[in-house]
Amino acid sequence: MNTLCYVVTHPEVVVDPTIPVTQWRLNGAGLARAARLSSLAWAPSVERIVCSTERKAVETAAVLGGDLGLEWATDPELGEIDRSATGFLPAAEHEATADAVFARPAERVRGWESAEDAQRRIVRAVLRWTAVADVPTAYVCHGAVGTLLWCALTGSPIDRRYDQPGQGSWYAFDPWAWTASEPWQRIA
Repeated sequence: MNTLCYVVTHPEVVVDPTIPVTQWRLNGAGLARAARLSSLAWAPSVERIVCSTERKAVETAAVLGGDLGLEWATDPELGEIDRSATGFLPAAEHEATADAVFARPAERVRGWESAEDAQRRIVRAVLRWTAVADVPTAYVCHGAVGTLLWCALTGSPIDRRYDQPGQGSWYAFDPWAWTASEPWQRIA
């Protein structure tokens, strides 16, 4: 079998340090980018959408699902690396911490979930959904989630150099051959 599936990351969000990161919404640019998802060449082949339970991923799945006439399912195992130990961090501090998490994947840097633990969780979720049905699936999630899955699919070490080029990106993969067939691409 070689049904292609797709990792799609949520587009740009409203950064609001007064609310939990898991509740951030898509901003205007993010909503516009999400609206272009269904125009991608692979989109009409999608038969199932599974997304993280975080609001920004759910909003992205809702736009794609609405355009394709599909319902979507949520899966908490597709959530971002758990960083509740620190909560919101200013951009530079967040990036430095994320760099450290990827540089030391076995460690819980600053109390964040380790990259290795997150990768196991993400892979487990994708394998579980694949076992349920062999259908083209869009997994709507987050940058680190897609990066950790990419590393698992390609047999690459966990490394942030494999990160998405920006919020609102995608790549295709074959869950049966366990390979990624294309590099990250931005939703235009």
